Amino acid sequence: MKEIETLMGRAERAITSAELLLNEGDFDTSVSRSYYAMFYAAEALLLTKQLKFSSHRSVISLFGEHFVKTGTFQPVMGRRLSKTFEKRLIGDYGFTPEIDGATAKEALSWAKEFIEGIRVHLKDRISM
Repeated sequence: MKEIETLMGRAERAITSAELLLNEGDFDTSVSRSYYAMFYAAEALLLTKQLKFSSHRSVISLFGEHFVKTGTFQPVMGRRLSKTFEKRLIGDYGFTPEIDGATAKEALSWAKEFIEGIRVHLKDRISM
């Protein structure tokens, strides 16, 4: 599916951006890009079940319902997606920079693991 490949490509580009931003000390934006990498990968995964979504919270909820609760992915993946979303909100909408380097580094690590897990799952089901 072209849409899935496109979303996974966006996820990879967001990871690259998050890493560059982390190295430049822009921690708020790095966390935002890490979250979006996870978000795009989750969207791609939801498309495998023809699931529709209307918001970030919907994507997070549907990921939990259809892939965590069913045992396809470990609960930690759902928790990390939610936590990174929360940090993204702080970084994007806070009045002052609030995300530190350790938090940004952790989010990037989580995003890399999240995307790799989804990539492995998708590889077994579609040709990418």
